[in-house]
This record gives sequence, structure tokens and C-alpha cells, in this order.
Amino acid sequence: MFTLLLIEDDTTLFQEIKDRLTSWSYDVYGIKDFSQVMQEFTIINPDLVIIDIQLPKFDGFHWCRMIRSHSNVPILFLSSRDHPTDMVMSMQLGADDFIQKPFHFDVLIAKIQAILRRVYNYSTEKAVLKTWCEATIDYEKNTVTNLIDTVELTKNEMFILKLLVEQKNRIVSREDLMKRLWDDERFVSDNTLTVNVNRLRKKLDSIQLGQYIETKVGQGYMAREETDSYDS
Repeated sequence: MFTLLLIEDDTTLFQEIKDRLTSWSYDVYGIKDFSQVMQEFTIINPDLVIIDIQLPKFDGFHWCRMIRSHSNVPILFLSSRDHPTDMVMSMQLGADDFIQKPFHFDVLIAKIQAILRRVYNYSTEKAVLKTWCEATIDYEKNTVTNLIDTVELTKNEMFILKLLVEQKNRIVSREDLMKRLWDDERFVSDNTLTVNVNRLRKKLDSIQLGQYIETKVGQGYMAREETDSYDS
């Protein structure tokens, strides 16, 4: 059974979501003290966090930032705020997905199932070390290491990198990436993929590898080997 932490201050909505998720055999916890979110997060140690943006004390962006600084646990935003910048901000802070209220419960379940399947089926695979551009990719630790430094990636970022490196020097279409990442592209915005790839490239920039994740306009993305930079 997966443990979910639902950070929602509307008690009626919290109870409704909890009841529905419990009926799907999820173990759901809430927050008792919204000034102690990190302490309760640590105690609960959830497999997935569902969080609203508008919360008492500090907003959901603050807590997403705090959680992401300590953990790679998947985070799903659930908010009534509908400005595009809210979705972009959540993705930039390391969230895995965003659902706008009001929402259809089947969509919420589909998103949760896709995230849990992607993250935990993937993480239980045998650890694999992959070499790319003279860097070592550790799929178990979600890290990329070269002579400059080590960067830590989120589950989504590592999954994107894994897909691109497996097809290195070949273009992987945006559609294929979305299908592989979220299982059903109908529940994913095109902008969400762009934000995830840009965040991955920015992290790789810190160890001088961002330039090797190329955007092929109108087609998709490609990971190329460092030695290929001198080709025609």
C-alpha cells in the first residue's frame, strides 16, 4: 500500500479526497499543524505528496521547495489557481504534475497511478551505471557525475535523460517522451515537458553537459556524445 500525504487546508475537500483515495487502497495522511509541515512530512515519510498552493502560514511553493531540498519524493500540485505561471513555477520547483481545481476524480487517480508506477517501478529496477559524455549516470541514486562535480536529478529529469541517452544521437519525439513519462499524453501539457527538459539542461549546465541535450525544433530532443561535437 502506498502512503500519500495530502497537504490541503479545506477540511471538507480533504476528507472527500481522502475517502476516495482510501477506497482505492491508498493510505492517506493530512497535516495537523501547517507551521510544522516538514516535521510531519518526515514522520509520515510518504510515497507521494499532493499539495495545494494556497495554504496557511506558507504557500505550497514554499513547502515544495523545502521538500525538494530534502527528498525526491514525487509531488503533485492540486490547486484552484489557473494562471499558467503557477504551473510553470510548480514544475521549476521540482513538482511532477499539476491538476487544476475543480477536477474530475478519475483524472486525479490516473495521474497518481501514472506517477507511482513510473517512479516506483523504475526505482526497483537493478541499479545501472551508464557512461555518457565521460560522465557516469547512476540510475539508482539519480545522479550524474563527471570530473567537474555531481548533480542530483529528480525522478522525472532522470527518466528523461535515461530515455534520451538510450537513444543517443537519435531524435526522440516530444510525443514519445510524453507517452513514456505520463503514460497518457491527454493528461499532460506540452509546456510541462518543456519545463522538465529545460530544468534538466540547466542542472547539466553546471557540469558543462547541458549543451549535449539538443532541442530539435518541431521534432523533439536528442542526447549526443561529446565526441560528436566535432562531426560535420
